This record gives sequence, C-alpha cells and structure tokens, in this order.
Amino acid sequence: MSVSEIVERPLEARGEESPATEPRPLAPARFPWREVRRVLVVRLRSIGDTVLATPALHALRRFLPGAEIDILLEDWVAPVLEGFTEVSRVITVERGSMTARARVAKGLRAARYDVAFNLHGGTTATILTRASGARHRVGYASYRYSRLYNHAAPPANELWGKTATHSVEQQLALLGWAGVPVSDRPPSRLRVTDKARGSINERLRAEGIGEGEQVALFHPAAAFETKQWATENFARVAEKLSADNFRVVAVAAPDEAETLEALANNSAARVTAFTELTLPEVTALAARSALFVGNDSGIAHMASAVGTPSVVVFGSSKIEHWRPWANPLSEAVREELPCQPCPGYACAEFEEPECIRRVTVEKVIMATERVLAGSQKPPSPAGRK
Repeated sequence: MSVSEIVERPLEARGEESPATEPRPLAPARFPWREVRRVLVVRLRSIGDTVLATPALHALRRFLPGAEIDILLEDWVAPVLEGFTEVSRVITVERGSMTARARVAKGLRAARYDVAFNLHGGTTATILTRASGARHRVGYASYRYSRLYNHAAPPANELWGKTATHSVEQQLALLGWAGVPVSDRPPSRLRVTDKARGSINERLRAEGIGEGEQVALFHPAAAFETKQWATENFARVAEKLSADNFRVVAVAAPDEAETLEALANNSAARVTAFTELTLPEVTALAARSALFVGNDSGIAHMASAVGTPSVVVFGSSKIEHWRPWANPLSEAVREELPCQPCPGYACAEFEEPECIRRVTVEKVIMATERVLAGSQKPPSPAGRK
C-alpha cells in the first residue's frame, strides 16, 4: 500500500489481520507522509530490544522504500544489525558517555530528520529524540518527559484492542498510530553475513563438527538469577539431545565462561563452548543450528529472528511481552506462580527464585521434541539469509 493510499484512506478497523488482508495502520496519519524523506528510529539498550525492533524497521521500509531510515543504537549492540539492509545507516552512541551523547546529538540535528520515533522511552533516548530537531517527534504519552514530543500516542494495548502486548507490538503500535501499516505484525529478522557464516563454519570444523551434523545451540546464561535455569538442568537436556545425534554447542559472553564450564563438567555429552563470538557470528551459528535451547535472553531472540526452532525457559519475565516472536517453531516453558511476572532483579516471595527453579527437565525435553517434530528445517552449513 502506497503512502498516498494510507493518507487518503485511514484505518477502518483494528484487531487481527487475516493473511490475505493488506496491512493497515492503527490510526489516521498524524502528518503528511508524502513529505517525509528522512526518518530516525531511536532504540537504545539491549540485544533483545534491538532484535525486536526489526519488525518496526521492516514496516517503515516497505512504507517508505525510497526514504533514508536511520536507527540509533548503543555501540556495543550495533553489530546485531550487521548486514541488515532495511536501514540506511546505523548510528551508535557510547553507553554512559555524556561527551558521546553531545556529539551524537549534534550529528542528529545536522541530519535534519523529518520524523523521529522513540521506541525506547528512557530519559537518554527521549533527550536524543528531542535533540534531533525532527519536525515530527513521536513517542508514547506515558514516557517520561513526554512534553518533548509533538506527537504523543496512547497505550499500545488500546491501539491493538487487547489487554497484553508483546514488545514487538508495543513498538509497531507507535508507528501504526502515526499512520504506518503494521496490522500484519511482521516477524523479527536478522541477516547472516557471508563473513560470519564462513567464520562459524570454520570454527565448527575445527571442533570436529561436520557440515551434515545437526547442531543444538544452548545459551544457559542470563542477566539475573530469576531468569537463569539451573546449569545442571541444561546438562540433562544436552545429554538427551546428544543421544539423539545432536552436536551440543553452547555460547555465552566472556564473563559468563564459568557457566559454560559448569555445563560441560556436569554433562556426559560433549559440549563445544564459545565465549568470544561476535554478535554476527552468533546470528550465523543460530541460523546453522537445528534447535536453540536457552533462557529468556537476547540470544533467544536472535535465534527466533533467523527462524530456528527454539525452546526458551522463562522465570520472572512477563512471558506475554518477551516470548519468542512470530516463530511458529518455538515454545516458552515456565511454571505458573501467582507472583509472576515480577521485575526480576531478585525474588521477593521465596528464598530462591522458585519460578525458574520449578521448571522441570522433562518439561523442557518434551518442548524440544514438539518443536523438532514440527520442523522441516534441514541442517545447513550455509545458514539462512
């Protein structure tokens, strides 16, 4: 649907979109989209947040195929979008540096954006959105310092007409309220670069993993104790998959190496561990894998974004907001407790975070069997683009 059609024909109905229905915005256009040439999207913070912004970037690109669409990310997470062709430019800002923020703000203003969307809502993101000087600055009315926007949207759940919304839906709704067609809720997506694919193939060969062997990718680390399933439990799942002829490969950050060591030491299965992969290499490894098993994390969202069958163990997190997005071959596994969800930094109800501790090995193994049974993905050394 073209920009002119959207401007002339505002949304007639909200709610679920049938596959045969053209995507629609969630409200009439807030400004003349025909005049928009440059768009800034601000999405600070984590790996998962960045991956879950890709449906919004896709919706913008198909709506404005000839526009310059830039995204502002924190520098450490920017490599997640390496090779991602639906943005014109990835702009980075150093985390915690006031000097870097001032420099970036100056560059944003010089770019003379027509529209700036703040998909984050934090103070820094809001200030940088305002500093861009964009003619149309769009954020949620619930954001702090919302007076700095000249277009403030109502809550996402109201726009979608549902009680709970996913992070992807929350970001899409902001665009949809401004007039961008989003009703089809596009999937998240990442690109596997040739460089990363070649590097991962070499790394796997060096570990004795052949091109025809099935890889089960594990990510047993997490940001908080309330989100980290016991390493011993992951070890049992690894043994089961190894017995089913999977090669178990585990990834974590360098400061999480002890978790991978514990996984290898507690499992009778051979575990190949990587702690120094770049983010593009993680994407390539996820695409090469026939299965992902891990905690609720950015790595889980990366696996889902390349369509890898996934089983994600949940503890304190709000599952409706953070489950794998638009991947039919995925399951989120958790034990229901009255205290869920919670902020997740520490357990306020029990001495130990029972929400994650009570998830059984059997439940996770059964979930892996279901997603594998539904998978038609053959093992591929090349991965997918």
